[in-house]
Amino acid sequence: MSYKKVYNTWKNDPEAFWLNLCEDIDWDRKPSKALFTRKEPFYSWFDDGMVNTCWNAVDRHVNAGRGDQPALIYDSPVTQSKSITTYSELQSKVSKVAGVLVNLGVKKGDRVIIYMPMIPEAVIAMLACSRIGAIHSVVFGGFAARELAVRIDDAKPKCILTASCGIEPNGLVEYKPLLDEAIELANCKPQSCVLYQREQCHADLIEGRDYDWNEMTSSATPSDCVSLPGDHPLYILYTSGTTGQPKGVVRPSAGHLAVLHWTMKNFYGVEPGEVFWAASDVGWVVGHSYICYAPLIHGNTTVIYEGKPVGTPDAGAFWRVISEYKVSTLFTAPTAFRAIKRLDPNAELLAGYDMSCFKTLFLAGERADPDTLQWAEKHLRVPVIDHWWQTETGWVITGNPIGIETLPVKHGSSYVPMPGYDIQILDNEGHELCRGELGSITVKLPLPPGNFPTLWNADQRYITSYLEEFPGYYNTGDAGYMDENGYVHIMARTDDVINVAGHRLSTGGLEEVLASHPDVAECAVIGVADELKGQLPMGLVCLNSGSEGRTEKVVPECIKLIREKVGPFAAFKLAVVVDRLPKTRSGKILRGIMVKIANGESYNMPATIDDPVILEEITEKLATIGYPKTII
Repeated sequence: MSYKKVYNTWKNDPEAFWLNLCEDIDWDRKPSKALFTRKEPFYSWFDDGMVNTCWNAVDRHVNAGRGDQPALIYDSPVTQSKSITTYSELQSKVSKVAGVLVNLGVKKGDRVIIYMPMIPEAVIAMLACSRIGAIHSVVFGGFAARELAVRIDDAKPKCILTASCGIEPNGLVEYKPLLDEAIELANCKPQSCVLYQREQCHADLIEGRDYDWNEMTSSATPSDCVSLPGDHPLYILYTSGTTGQPKGVVRPSAGHLAVLHWTMKNFYGVEPGEVFWAASDVGWVVGHSYICYAPLIHGNTTVIYEGKPVGTPDAGAFWRVISEYKVSTLFTAPTAFRAIKRLDPNAELLAGYDMSCFKTLFLAGERADPDTLQWAEKHLRVPVIDHWWQTETGWVITGNPIGIETLPVKHGSSYVPMPGYDIQILDNEGHELCRGELGSITVKLPLPPGNFPTLWNADQRYITSYLEEFPGYYNTGDAGYMDENGYVHIMARTDDVINVAGHRLSTGGLEEVLASHPDVAECAVIGVADELKGQLPMGLVCLNSGSEGRTEKVVPECIKLIREKVGPFAAFKLAVVVDRLPKTRSGKILRGIMVKIANGESYNMPATIDDPVILEEITEKLATIGYPKTII
């Protein structure tokens, strides 16, 4: 069946399309219908069905005779340790952790915060919560105490599951002091904490509140799966809010279960039993959807990687994992491949590994510039597919559905909308724009199953943040256009569109041009304030390994390149070479923070920043071209 036929099947009869997806799920009671509108605009799906996510991700595979198949592969170059957990072993471990939670008084609807590094126990903790109907909220391991305290107060967890430490390439991060400080700062105090002691760091426990993971699980009575309504929240995942108060995205159980299963075969093109690797972290939505849930629901083997794309030990780290575990599909952020490309421009390290098992590379999280895509295509010799989705959606909005039909490649595009997403490009007044015109990317309501129905305890904020600006539509907050073939091009966050003397320019379009320079490994374009033109584009570029001697020549060449390929109206005259760009731990470039630095404005240190020292380096570099303006 072709992509157009599948998409039109949904559009012509959405109710039948979504109910058909339910046939691949084990239900305790099948839903009577798909869409429920009684709480509009808080749409929901499969509400009257009864189901359990953990059963579908673990137990049903064991019951089907696949208990000996590897479920989790753990690979940690930072600790030099590896392990494989079969589906039968996973069932045993998950049911015991679920039993621990039950013994501690956790029941259906209670919240459990998971504050853990990239180890198997993090996924086991998530599944244990879903097994008993507890609502988990994973907070990235190592988050600052103040940020963790904010999430504790919002979620009000009965229990916190944690580990003694996380391990980064530059050192060990002790979690227990951060957790203790967060609990001290929080108004809401959890009743209990269960801590997994890692051999690299032993944490002291507080009597009466803290419990040892291994001691508790060794004596726990395994807990069975609890049957849950289709709209029961599986988890809360916090995403940054513009007010400083994080937004708790709510994920409903049944819709999430059905669509994630569908995406594995139809979008990512993988078969049960294959090894699927999402090189992300369980603290982010990719880790929820495609490290933990989707691969296991579909019967795949999933990889938990405690390392980096470079530096653990080198730029061949990803190739080693793919070769060693026969990974068929890799899903990671473009920034990972930019880092690999920067240190190994000719992919010389690739030659040392057997990559015959590898079928497809998927990129998401940041816009994938054509230069990075083409570099990966050239060296990996497999399809390289950019796709686009958000924490709020939980699964792909636009992409190339190779499990249905491989569409023609178009570099710089995130391809076409998936079923359920009726995408409209709107101007500031809410009018639909013509093909090729840059505007706000919106999705006509209702959002499909698996998407968030609201924010945790914040219905009005949900409306204000996402639905108010364009009534009847979900405002994605991204800017872009749809071309004549129906392909969507994500060019920037709406806030990153630069207005230069009335000309609307996308940062993504300018970055695409800069990235085409042979010496540029990675770049970012920001809009800085200008009295005459309103805003001016400023480029920050990182050079490939071996290009350092050309620093003085690269900047004028980049300015010339923009003038030639975009035009003089872009007024691109500001550029600086930097050693690295400030990013979140998930790889997103912190453009907004750099704008504040350049404009001499105050800013709060982002809790998700990978390395705060980078901001000091950026400030020093910008000073060489007359920014921040306050120090001119």
